[in-house]
Amino acid sequence: MTSNYTFIYDGKCPFCNHFAELIEIKSKITNIKILDGRKNLTLINSLLDKGYDLDNGAILLRDEEIFHGAEAINTICKQINNPSSSLLLLLSKVFKSSKRTKVLFPLLVRARRLALISKGVSTSLV
Repeated sequence: MTSNYTFIYDGKCPFCNHFAELIEIKSKITNIKILDGRKNLTLINSLLDKGYDLDNGAILLRDEEIFHGAEAINTICKQINNPSSSLLLLLSKVFKSSKRTKVLFPLLVRARRLALISKGVSTSLV
């Protein structure tokens, strides 16, 4: 049975936005829906009620499972095979390792926050 994925990201973050575009266009994952969390506040609020804050990292839904932050990035990168983008190939190789993802992910969250602050955008979605 094939799983269905929904990748939820912060559309105002340039890094998140680019990663989501790469997944959507270049990953060759056919059973994935990409959602900008800032345009889907009802969903974001329901996930926040469950303890999943998009401000602390992307959210990946796989059927009934919820992955958040480093776990979301690691899980989606494990699904990427032979992407048509050298950058996505590099990112998927780096983030297929759970250990590397856990070490690097806090740096990504900080970079996101700095990028949003420099653009004058609130880091919080709700």
